[in-house]
Amino acid sequence: MLKPSSFRPLQSAWSKHVEPKWGSRSVGSIRHSEVQAWISSIAGGSTTVRRAHGILAGILDVAVRDRRLARNVARDVDLPAKSRNARRHYLTHEQVQLLVDNSRHPALVLFLAYTGLRWGEATALRIRHVDALRRRVKVEENAVKVSHEVHVGSPKTHRSRSVPYPEFLSLPLAQLAEGKDRDDLLFGDGKTHVLLPASRNGWFTHAVHAAQEADPTFPRVTPHDLRHTAASLAVQAGTHVKAVQRMLGHASAAMTLDVYADLFDDDLDDVATRLDEAKCAAGVVNVLSRARGRED
Repeated sequence: MLKPSSFRPLQSAWSKHVEPKWGSRSVGSIRHSEVQAWISSIAGGSTTVRRAHGILAGILDVAVRDRRLARNVARDVDLPAKSRNARRHYLTHEQVQLLVDNSRHPALVLFLAYTGLRWGEATALRIRHVDALRRRVKVEENAVKVSHEVHVGSPKTHRSRSVPYPEFLSLPLAQLAEGKDRDDLLFGDGKTHVLLPASRNGWFTHAVHAAQEADPTFPRVTPHDLRHTAASLAVQAGTHVKAVQRMLGHASAAMTLDVYADLFDDDLDDVATRLDEAKCAAGVVNVLSRARGRED
């Protein structure tokens, strides 16, 4: 079962691109060359094209499994290259604080920057999800706005996870919880989910502009960049990649390394230095130098 946030783009791709072209055609009448020409004609980025193609190819896959077709003519076509992700921005501790100082929701910004939760995961947290003694939050729900309605479901990976938060967040979270019941939302008024702010003129954008006025080097960040920031700050603090993976809710440590490979470049530089230091500390004689001495 697809989540509403995943179903909506597919529904849009079907109605805009797939159904008008192929809706009245029998699966056996579709030709490979027609599919290739259709792909070339779709206006939009690579994501739009690949999504539309995926719908058609999926339908024809079913026809092949039902033995209505001998092969899927939508496969082995030329697709546009996947768009490369925009450059990620990682804030420093000082920049996070500057953003917090200019934000309408300072505790939420601080929480996102130091836990790495997705927006929908953080804004779906309830008082009962906070373990103040262990300084952990249990991520069980995800709130996503689709059209004009907020849908609450499971996290992106469909698995709950426990995420630690630093001690300096204890007081802000305790203040947010004051006067609320166990099932009330942690952020906001307790009843209504805090919505993702508008990208052009929302409160987060205003906070970024204010931070840029105070610090000309402050990057143009989005709320999702706070998740990247949390990963960066954790790596800088020496956190093991496996712990970062669990914090972020990635499916595997390999995925974390793939997504944030640039954060571990310094680790590669440290490998040779640490090996050199370890060898010297062990007092091992340089074998090559000794061998040269015998030759001389």
